[in-house]
Amino acid sequence: MIEQAAVRLLACREHSRAELRRKLHAKSYDDEIVGKVLDKLIQQSLLSDERFTEQYLSSRQKRGFGPVRIKGELRERGINNELISTHLNNQDASWVETLRQTHDKKFGIEPPDSIKEKARRVRFLEYRGFTGEQIRCLFQNI
Repeated sequence: MIEQAAVRLLACREHSRAELRRKLHAKSYDDEIVGKVLDKLIQQSLLSDERFTEQYLSSRQKRGFGPVRIKGELRERGINNELISTHLNNQDASWVETLRQTHDKKFGIEPPDSIKEKARRVRFLEYRGFTGEQIRCLFQNI
């Protein structure tokens, strides 16, 4: 029964181990049995934190979010820092393009016409999870 519930959740989308554990625990399943079921799903390659991280990173980056925000969200979902760093570092070159697209989609290609407008854009991009260094490089090239 627990395994069926876990597989149903995984059929909808990828989950991290911690995320799936929380959802099953919320349904009042025994924690020890949930752990065994999750171990079995990992052995069967139905559950994978690495696969979840790759999919989540790709999805969030396509939606215009930066590495700082994605890193925080992955931590909330129980992904360890080593796995996060490995996958975020593999995306280094594409962050510049994601930042540019996110900026242009929201503000257009025109440079800011005032300091106040530039500050507004910087705040938005920081909220989206881009680093100060990435944002500075963007505004130097506009």
